[in-house]
Amino acid sequence: MHGVPWPRLAWQVLDEDGSTLNARLDWTSEEQLAVFPFPHRAEMNIALRFDTLSVETRLLADESSAVPVSFGFHPYFRLPGLPRAEWQIHLPAMSRLLLDERNIPTGEEAPVPAFDEKLGDRAFDDGFVLLDPHALFSIAGNGRCITVEFVEGYRYAQVFAPRDKDYIAIEPMTAPANALVSGRGLRLVEPGGSFRATFRVNVQEMP
Repeated sequence: MHGVPWPRLAWQVLDEDGSTLNARLDWTSEEQLAVFPFPHRAEMNIALRFDTLSVETRLLADESSAVPVSFGFHPYFRLPGLPRAEWQIHLPAMSRLLLDERNIPTGEEAPVPAFDEKLGDRAFDDGFVLLDPHALFSIAGNGRCITVEFVEGYRYAQVFAPRDKDYIAIEPMTAPANALVSGRGLRLVEPGGSFRATFRVNVQEMP
């Protein structure tokens, strides 16, 4: 989404049955390595159950070199039939990433308490460090509660809720923005090693 043209993201579907999808992306071509010069393979396992969507991503490094881990997802949510201002938002206690004039993290952080109230006219466009690696976020109202669970592998989150839009994005991230340049919060998969990250979205009815 950010910088890599879609035609280079040639995912191969390995298996699917209507409720699960397994796919693989081999990052080995010259075009791909010109963008991100670390040969590897990415695998995704997506499972949809009655009320839960699970997304597991595995990164497998080539035997020739280590691979930096910096990826994330952009799940957007809304509650139909209820004005944005009435959405009940829960964000856990975290540390907010402080930004410079270019909106790039400076390396400094500021603690923020848990947020558990109606969204109102509040806007978010903030990056956070998780204090709990199994953090839970939620959006509730109009008889529904959407929960986003960071199951494993994600240490950072971006929360995006523009004041003039009826959606909120709760984005699991393995590293903060600009980590490939700054090195801050960046993990490496050793040659031949692997890394796994999973998040889960659950939708429940509320009284």
